[in-house]
Amino acid sequence: MSKKLVKIYSFLLVLSFIFITACATSSSNSETGSKQSKNEEIVVNIGVQGKIGILSYAQTHQYFEKAFEKEGVKVVWNEFASGPPHFEALASGRLDFGSVGGTPVIAGQSGNVDFKAIGVLSDGKKGNSIVIPKGSSIKELKDLKGKKIGVAKGSSAYNFLYMALDRAGLTDKDIEVIQLQPDEARPALDNGSIDAWSVWEPYVTTALFQTGAKVLVSGEDLNINAPSFLIARTKFTKDHPELTVLFLKTYEQVRRDYVQNLDQVAKDLAEAQKVDVKIIETVLKKSEPILSPTTDEFAKAHQEQADFLYSVGGIDRKLDTSKVIENKFVEEALKDFQ
Repeated sequence: MSKKLVKIYSFLLVLSFIFITACATSSSNSETGSKQSKNEEIVVNIGVQGKIGILSYAQTHQYFEKAFEKEGVKVVWNEFASGPPHFEALASGRLDFGSVGGTPVIAGQSGNVDFKAIGVLSDGKKGNSIVIPKGSSIKELKDLKGKKIGVAKGSSAYNFLYMALDRAGLTDKDIEVIQLQPDEARPALDNGSIDAWSVWEPYVTTALFQTGAKVLVSGEDLNINAPSFLIARTKFTKDHPELTVLFLKTYEQVRRDYVQNLDQVAKDLAEAQKVDVKIIETVLKKSEPILSPTTDEFAKAHQEQADFLYSVGGIDRKLDTSKVIENKFVEEALKDFQ
């Protein structure tokens, strides 16, 4: 095993240890949203990342606050830079719901976090890309050999990077992976500290519009089906199955309003973030959000991701990813929209 692969392997083992430790030490603190006394208000903690997307839109327009207020439930929002921190919060009982890519779901399961994947949000084909700066000499995947590539380890873009390299016949020994969160990677790409960046939307489109960067390859180009998920803390779903269904019903209502009003959504987001409306419009058109049970096709794609991560040493054991999939809540929620 190469030194770089050992580092990657060790990183995810440490991540798993954090998850396990959090689970073991936080049982006394994991009652958020659970069985409170009759006089104590139930609090639902929802995670959100980025400023574009269904949950961000819902937060702005207080969809969940309005829906849960009728049940006497308070909503608290928690912001995260990427998927992996969601699972630390889940493990410590500080988070009840969130949306993440498939790779953080795999890492969370590997780390024994007690959670369920309660709905599919996207097939992921258009979500992840490898971006190169304007004027780059890189023309195809094999040209990444010997290059520095920025990526947020444990994110969906991390797994995408390694699957893309595999398609080109490259391995970890052929590149240098630089661990960077999006707010760190973008400046690094701009100033030449990294040669390429594996990342998800909206960071892809923003880099293209603002700096003239180019997409080297996308998930759609490689036909990599990488579903994203809504996740929930298992204890919350057991203590409050009706609120879990309500969460999903509300999400679906937000999603429908969102996709039916993309022009206005784009204008509002562009104004709020002070960016070109064309950037937002492009991101929205590429996002194609859904809400679906984990079908056989999605389950197969997710299992293949986990198997791939295991094969390259990214996780330390082979997983049966079906063990964290729970469709009953989303199936119940979607009955109202049939």
